[in-house]
Amino acid sequence: MIDKFGKSFLTLFGVGYFKYAPGTAASIITCALWLLLYSLQISFLLLVFLYSIILIYSIILIDKLSKKFSEIDAKEIVIDEFLGMSLPLLAFYSSLDQLGSWHNVNVDYIFLKYILPSFVLFRFFDIVKPYPINLIDKKLKNGLGVVMDDLIAGLFSLIVTYIAIQFIF
Repeated sequence: MIDKFGKSFLTLFGVGYFKYAPGTAASIITCALWLLLYSLQISFLLLVFLYSIILIYSIILIDKLSKKFSEIDAKEIVIDEFLGMSLPLLAFYSSLDQLGSWHNVNVDYIFLKYILPSFVLFRFFDIVKPYPINLIDKKLKNGLGVVMDDLIAGLFSLIVTYIAIQFIF
């Protein structure tokens, strides 16, 4: 029972089994979820807590269930895409939450300013795997390594998006 739920969790409840581009599909679904979270204006601290729980649980589950997949970083495991894609969106969520500017921001603006550029850059860094992402992807063959390369791709996405926002908006 736990293994069945664990596999479902790691595949983002079946998204990892999509025939084409499961990582991209997981990233798109993550963006849609964050768009919903932005519109609901849920507490930032609650989201950080939930994100932390999902992060730790994912690392443990990947280590525990890696033998249930064809390899440790199987393409079906897309929870790492969820975590990496969520990183820049959580950071931007924080900036809106701290400024208390929710009433001034519409969903289309949030999508164009934060979510779309973060998505494009995250997928770029996740696919191209520049240094040090490529090093982690090759050297760390465990749950932490599976998640860490996507977290760094998310961090790169956050940095580039943040810099772009300073010059464009």
